[in-house]
Amino acid sequence: GLDQLKKSGYDYEILFLEAKDDILIKRFKETRRNHPLSKNSIEKGINEERNVLHEVKSKAKYIIDTSSLLTRELKAQINSIFVDNKEFESLIITVNSFGFKYGIPVDSDLVFDVRFLPNPYYISELKELTGNDSPVSDYVMGFKESSIFLEKLTDMIEFLIPQYIKEGKTQLVVSIGCTGGKHRSVTLANALYH
Repeated sequence: GLDQLKKSGYDYEILFLEAKDDILIKRFKETRRNHPLSKNSIEKGINEERNVLHEVKSKAKYIIDTSSLLTRELKAQINSIFVDNKEFESLIITVNSFGFKYGIPVDSDLVFDVRFLPNPYYISELKELTGNDSPVSDYVMGFKESSIFLEKLTDMIEFLIPQYIKEGKTQLVVSIGCTGGKHRSVTLANALYH
């Protein structure tokens, strides 16, 4: 197949679309279709399909994880590759804030703890606000340690992004946590996002 195309002088690029297992199962259930490789179990069919397509994926120039993409977002990515000829970087980055007392988000790739910063929770006029409110974010970012942490974190993330792209990673979830997940973590997650 592909080797023959190359021998014949045809240039080609492979665009490989994938999604997480739970998303694929949901999509099959919503369309009320069986997986063609396994009539009895969607999950077995997906696993078999991954095995069959492993070699094709390894030769793909572009890999897009469609798990969290809307149709218009997927269309925009495909257009940017094949119509606008923009450089393709198949990495979707999510920045989360969370509270350690509720547990670390299970899909986190990188987790950072900002509980070392002074807690606005103990200041009565800030307690009911969040890191999305400027009095809280101004308070949190007013400490030298906050700025230094943000600078070091940004530097590390900027270093890691091209490494992850090179490795073929398609999603990166950065989670920043404090005790309750309302003040410090929200402030720093917003600052990192910006």
